[in-house]
Amino acid sequence: MQENELRSSGWFGRKGKDGFIYRAWMKNQGIPEHEFKGKPIIGICNTWSELTPCNAHFKELAQSVKNGIFEAGGFPVEFPVMSLGETLMKPTAMLYRNLVSMDVEESIRANPLDGVVLLCGCDKTTPALIMGACSVNIPTIVISGGSMLTGKFRGKDIGTSDIWRFFADYQTGQMNDEDMYTAEACLARSQGHCAVMGTASSMACMVESLGLSLPQNAAIPAADSRRKALAHLSGNRIVEMVKEDLKLSDVLTRQAFDNAIMVNAAIGGSTNFIIHLLAIAARIGVDLTMDDFNTTSKQIPLLANLQPSGKYFMEDFFYAGGLPALMKELDSKLHSEAITVSGHPMLRNYENSECYNRDLIATLDKPFNPVAGIAVLKGNLCENGAVLKPSAASNHLLQHTGKAVVFENIEDFNKRINDPELDVDKDSVLVLKNVGPRGYPGMPEVGNMLIPKKLMDTGVTDMVRISDGRMSGTGFGTVVLHVSPEAAVGGTLAIVQNGDIIILDYKAGQLNVQLSNEEIAARKKNLINTTNIAARGYVHMYQTHVDQAHLGADLDFLKGSSGSKVVRDSH
Repeated sequence: MQENELRSSGWFGRKGKDGFIYRAWMKNQGIPEHEFKGKPIIGICNTWSELTPCNAHFKELAQSVKNGIFEAGGFPVEFPVMSLGETLMKPTAMLYRNLVSMDVEESIRANPLDGVVLLCGCDKTTPALIMGACSVNIPTIVISGGSMLTGKFRGKDIGTSDIWRFFADYQTGQMNDEDMYTAEACLARSQGHCAVMGTASSMACMVESLGLSLPQNAAIPAADSRRKALAHLSGNRIVEMVKEDLKLSDVLTRQAFDNAIMVNAAIGGSTNFIIHLLAIAARIGVDLTMDDFNTTSKQIPLLANLQPSGKYFMEDFFYAGGLPALMKELDSKLHSEAITVSGHPMLRNYENSECYNRDLIATLDKPFNPVAGIAVLKGNLCENGAVLKPSAASNHLLQHTGKAVVFENIEDFNKRINDPELDVDKDSVLVLKNVGPRGYPGMPEVGNMLIPKKLMDTGVTDMVRISDGRMSGTGFGTVVLHVSPEAAVGGTLAIVQNGDIIILDYKAGQLNVQLSNEEIAARKKNLINTTNIAARGYVHMYQTHVDQAHLGADLDFLKGSSGSKVVRDSH
């Protein structure tokens, strides 16, 4: 690619006043003129923040990317965008995913960038950055931050999924405050995101299976020096991608999305994968629907024995061969010809890989669990769909009929769930309303509701739970999520009452409330919407423009692309 073909030459290649200003103010950083001349300018979109502990090592990772860019003959420019820390942000990081995507999109378009490297790790940073980059569509490569090392607690390996187990033990008196303090110091013992196949690792696997990263991106631990080496090589590669003009739209084909869906099933990936991939597809212009995620018909079993669906951790996954070794087992199912950011077909990314632990990465003919993926449910309780992760559920509850115990919102749930007088038994179905995209707002990870203490005391460890919210990718249980339409917009969930009979039939893909159409219509007619719409700011914009879960919960006006061209081009 010649200098006059570089997008950045529209800034730095100009004569007269404008070019003078663009170059002069970059030179105040000590940059000599030849760095702008004919070299691809590569943006490093960094979500480093001390308020996002998962991404707190990204300054070092960015330096490795810069080294690779310099080596390949490009010029790196690092820029920040809003960072989403899943562990600290209130009311929920998901509320701000779309805001970050806007930040990313406008930052890329407005600046003299020929290509971009996306540094993402914590759950929402990955889809937010990819969504924003898709709407600009210049050469882009993704680097995940990597998972933390496996926790060690009293002789046992632990990860984020154990938090739910610890709290259950704490509720029943099997752990005390001192035990909890000790465990939290043992859990997160290195930089990086969750050590299990939670949402962050599911997103890293999504990136690699879509073809947006170099091989092994998904599983190299954050603390492993090979993560920095991968970043360096990605810096090399993005310069070549600019020269080849290999853009996101070239990589993110329908075949790439199909590959990611099949891989997510085989790894036991997070249910959050659905809502993020739908949003990404809508940005890049690929027609994807909820029904496309129902992998039962594709006969994809669970191949990865990883928490929360299994016993191992992401660190172990890497040592066992990582995602390339698992994808090799899926070769007969995958679109191996799909192009990747490497410039080669996906097959090249995994064909020479090996598995070093068959207890962790199983084969198609002898899978870890024949039940896998994400089941998409339909019915009068979820006309536009709901999701269930069968590999994390209890088999005896996958076909279940029970009476509803209804909570109108999360405050109602927190107030009454442990009330000794709560009319609930082990066969009841817990129903939580108004935690969807608009109703909360932001669709928090509260779907895996706690079991009432009085039932836990009798040994109950799982119940059918239904909501219009989400669940942490580290969570588990027979939990129905993403019910659409949500309660706040008048979905059937809004009219469910205590004692209504709920029928879950996983095999039939059905979720229904045992009410006639006439009764549902009558109740909806008398429904009073109590949703509070924020008076101002981003939250007001979010609540008035957010799509429902089955459409990816993006803002309606952000779908599609505005491209890389700057509309008004004058200084």
